Amino acid sequence: MMNQRPPKKFVPTPFGYHQEIELRIDSLTNLGAGVGRVDGWVVFVAYALPGERVRTRIFRNDKNCSQGDLVKVLEASPDRVEPGCGLFGICGGCQYQHLAYPQQLAWKTRQVRELLKHMAGEEREVNFCESSEQIWNYRSKITPHFEQPRDGVVAEIGFLATGRRNTLVDVETCPIAMSEINEALPEIRADVRTRGKQFKRGATILLRATQGRVERNPKAVARERVGDVDFDFLAGEFFQNNPFILPKFTAYVGEMALAAGAKYLVDAYCGSGLFGLSLAKRFEQVAGVEVNEAGADWARRNAQLNGLENVIVMTASAEAIFAEVDFPAGETAVVIDPPRKGCTPEFLEQLVNFGPQRIIYVSCDPATQVRDYKYLRDSGYLMEEIQPFDLFPHTRHVETVMVLAKRPKIG
Repeated sequence: MMNQRPPKKFVPTPFGYHQEIELRIDSLTNLGAGVGRVDGWVVFVAYALPGERVRTRIFRNDKNCSQGDLVKVLEASPDRVEPGCGLFGICGGCQYQHLAYPQQLAWKTRQVRELLKHMAGEEREVNFCESSEQIWNYRSKITPHFEQPRDGVVAEIGFLATGRRNTLVDVETCPIAMSEINEALPEIRADVRTRGKQFKRGATILLRATQGRVERNPKAVARERVGDVDFDFLAGEFFQNNPFILPKFTAYVGEMALAAGAKYLVDAYCGSGLFGLSLAKRFEQVAGVEVNEAGADWARRNAQLNGLENVIVMTASAEAIFAEVDFPAGETAVVIDPPRKGCTPEFLEQLVNFGPQRIIYVSCDPATQVRDYKYLRDSGYLMEEIQPFDLFPHTRHVETVMVLAKRPKIG
């Protein structure tokens, strides 16, 4: 049934524009959409859950699949729950609020397992995803934004709408942000609106919860405590945004690094020193390596702040990451936590040439992690285990820790 004129580039087969069809949902994509089939043809339906029978309205046909909006749930999954936010499905920040939390963890575990199967050709067990201690009000940083004011009037202040590149949703409160942020948000939003004529263009607002206050200045110093270690960093810079899971997260990384008796630890991509400093008391010596001088300087300051005298932090060029690391490779574990795009081929080559006893690969994108794993596997490293962590409940994001050991030489 054609409700309105289709977009110019709409492909009219196998379904018409806004044609409504019914189908059974079998699984979820790693973006959180439901996956079903009609006569073998794949259809993606956002916010539909496995096991459900739904009606969907088609808005796009691609070469080998179609995409539709959820019109009605005809048979609901027993795992469907009431979302904790009235903007769920409109705001693009969360994908899983309608899915019971234990099942969120189960699906994130399954998605990591399927990535290993499809990208690396390995069918293996994946440890069950570790839950966050707190699943609401956990985010220590949010960055709502607004578009250029019209006649001095600021309109929506919030986040991108689901499936849109330019449309903002006005967000008065965010149930996954820490309570300090939500308490400060009304006053901050009001302040921005009263100053609308000062803004010549749109802007992003920083809200970083730190030590019981909310910091808006990206150049101000924020502090986070993980276990018994304090970390200072610039409020606008990267630091893991779920402080409630970090003690468990860093402890696991430390256990895996120590598992075969390593005495030395290299924290590559160390930033302000999260892993290296959290684990320093468990190793004889720790070397933090960072290509960014400013990041390395914060790691040095934090080592001094915590009295960690067995830590050295060095700034390395991208071409010579391990040049100044003189630890014996056979007694060294290396922790790597690269950005979402994963490791560069040059970094992986240097890592393999250094040849540490163990590699603990921390990733916020399991797909790029599995891609890099294939290189490390082909270069003589065996995967001992892989452990997902749910740093961002109710979203599609999952953090994974892959534990690799150097294959012993035969003969």
